[in-house]
Amino acid sequence: MTETINNVKDSKIVKKNKYITFFLDNEEYAVVIEKVREIIGIMDITPIPNIPAYIKGVLNLRGKVIPVIDLRLKFGMESIEYGDRTSIIVMEIDINDRRSSIGTVVDMVSEVLQISDEDYEETPSFGVNVNTNFIQGMAKVKGKVKILLDIEKVLTADDLGVISNIDTADESITV
Repeated sequence: MTETINNVKDSKIVKKNKYITFFLDNEEYAVVIEKVREIIGIMDITPIPNIPAYIKGVLNLRGKVIPVIDLRLKFGMESIEYGDRTSIIVMEIDINDRRSSIGTVVDMVSEVLQISDEDYEETPSFGVNVNTNFIQGMAKVKGKVKILLDIEKVLTADDLGVISNIDTADESITV
């Protein structure tokens, strides 16, 4: 069951339900499970020239070409070699009123978590020069803080334009 609460601070509706948690470096992040289509192990990613470095390329998932973003690189973290626990979370996002799949590379998937109202905190203010629009909120669970991401806001308009071009051209891309 999905609950909604009104965030009076900036008048947006925040959905409360299950989240899939994952690690990037030593930080634990989460995305709403409704966006997750599947989780797969790391597989061959075909690079595409002249795109930002954090857009790793595309992969062929059962005949569908899916763009792949490395969230470590998107967040400005150090690149690491992919290992046994590296995963790709395939998510469904809206691009120009169209559902598209995107793969997001994470260090390790952790768990599915239900966030209760008591465990939810609004995103703290970091000042006017720090963009936190992509952070839906914070969850306090078992003494730790998990950063709740709005995956569609993690991606900029430029990112979405590149991904949309890859997605609409996927019949012409051979992987």
